Amino acid sequence: MSYPPTAASNGSVYQIHRAAALPSNLNKTMQTLNIFSSKLNSSPIYHRHLDSCPSTNTALIRDIKSGNLDGNALHLLTASQQSAGRGQRLRSWQSPIGNVYLSLYHPITIPVSGLVSLIVGQRLVEMPIIQTLNRQLLAQKLTPIQVKWANDLGYYQSNQQQSPPNNKAESLLYFNKLAGILIEPVWQQGKMLGVVIGVGLNVKATPKLNDHNREGMSYHALSLADITELLAKNCQNNGEKNSINSINLPSLNEIYQQISQALTHAVTDFKQLIREQNQIEQPNTNAFLQKFRQVDALLNKSVVIHQDSAWGDSETSQTMNGKVVGIDSNGCLQLQRDDGTICAIFTGTIDVMG
Repeated sequence: MSYPPTAASNGSVYQIHRAAALPSNLNKTMQTLNIFSSKLNSSPIYHRHLDSCPSTNTALIRDIKSGNLDGNALHLLTASQQSAGRGQRLRSWQSPIGNVYLSLYHPITIPVSGLVSLIVGQRLVEMPIIQTLNRQLLAQKLTPIQVKWANDLGYYQSNQQQSPPNNKAESLLYFNKLAGILIEPVWQQGKMLGVVIGVGLNVKATPKLNDHNREGMSYHALSLADITELLAKNCQNNGEKNSINSINLPSLNEIYQQISQALTHAVTDFKQLIREQNQIEQPNTNAFLQKFRQVDALLNKSVVIHQDSAWGDSETSQTMNGKVVGIDSNGCLQLQRDDGTICAIFTGTIDVMG
């Protein structure tokens, strides 16, 4: 197993779960974070944390492809901030200090599909901190944190967060975006080595968005701290001063553990679904589709989907209207048109209409 030299690692290097002794050329500042029961995955996750980097996904892919990191092992890279964070379609990701910027490399030779980000999203919603907040949101009859196809966590509800001023139609609903997911396969000389799963989660700092850095998307930023503040304010307004005291945000290290466990579970889930593809009975696939339906932020919403042409020609781009009725087993959005027909959507920018 190869590791980056100490000079290339300006952050601490340690293991999640137990592993063999580290080689002498690696920074030996380490901790053991026991996040796995060994039932799912007995392999260690090697974790590096950097004060800052351009992009955790970019850095981790570079280190795997260069051979600085062993492509047969699991690797986690986190950073306190990013100077060039990336989202889908090369969009920027605002990365102030106080949030989670995390990338997990998982060796896998099965080509990944859009289904992976949905499985990851569903698993992230199951994290203890998200489940705790969702119980309180539901108790206050507010919309819980859900998954927005194809790679975001958050919710639609105008009375939970104020939508920013805009010049679009008044019926446009803004998405309150808490987290984003970026899936990138790692290829070397025509061979797939694995996949890097990037997660950006707003914890303490809410990125400041404007018309420029929102990049034409109908959303604004939301953090876990915003949600706890909202819940506490509602409790105070209702004279329930003590009911919210139990919600304390975990440390970033604890959240790293929760996310890492969610991501490794998601890869295992994906492998199970792929094995069932050509089978008549698909119990795992059916179970996932039912779970996702319960956390689908777009389900039964009227939407406008903007699809760019494959050549970037605006004249051949198209816009489709309809109602979202779920996803299929390939992870495609199911759009019901006005004539009742259902079409599969592979990609597109979505606006939700109120």
